[in-house]
Amino acid sequence: MVADDMMRAPSRCHLPAVVSLVGSLVICIGAPSARADDAKSIAGFSKAITALGPGVDPREAQMISETSHRTARALQKKWRVFPFALVQNFLIHIGARERGFCFHWAHDIGLELKKLPLKTLELHWAEAYPNTHLEHNVVVVTLPGQPIDTGYIIDGWRAAGRLIWWPVTKDEYPWKENPAHTAWLQNRGPDPLAALNASVDRIQESGSTQSHPSQSARQSRALRSRQKTLIGRDSGGPGGGAAVKGEAAGSLE
Repeated sequence: MVADDMMRAPSRCHLPAVVSLVGSLVICIGAPSARADDAKSIAGFSKAITALGPGVDPREAQMISETSHRTARALQKKWRVFPFALVQNFLIHIGARERGFCFHWAHDIGLELKKLPLKTLELHWAEAYPNTHLEHNVVVVTLPGQPIDTGYIIDGWRAAGRLIWWPVTKDEYPWKENPAHTAWLQNRGPDPLAALNASVDRIQESGSTQSHPSQSARQSRALRSRQKTLIGRDSGGPGGGAAVKGEAAGSLE
């Protein structure tokens, strides 16, 4: 059972409010807390996926659950994720972080999931409020050929690296499938963020040997501008937390 108080997060992304709170948050909260034991959540998600239908291979369900959880934790460390997702968004906007928007989470978790040899399960890319400051993106797992509202969301952004999973129909977001991004997840189409990833890697590599910090800052600003162009996001930043009731299955236990 998911605890109500742990499930709550801001229902919309209001960047100005985040800006006003960042100072006090940084003082009161340091680095992200130590990694929690995800074993219970991994087992619970695997069981939930297996229960989608009698034809699901439990081994595939286990692979999806383990890969999703472990990738989310690895990205949390790699991206130096702040404990609050909206603050991470703000840090990206000011150049203190390069990754951690919701579409980064969906893409990089999906990148690992799409490598799995799935036959009894299928991956989808779902989005809500596309091309607005309320936008959010997640991966969804379903039975083959089934619509996303029959499956489970896989969300690394909302709890800042602690994987969120529960039924699509239990979430507050009006999820719709993005067919082009789903094609990539199902190995039928191009990577939607390939150009962005290449830009990030180049700037990160040059930053490690940068002799002039001002030049690195200019590159970082250019990258953030390119992010908005490639992804079509509003300046408020993608994503928005959800308040999901305690009866929903999930990982925040």
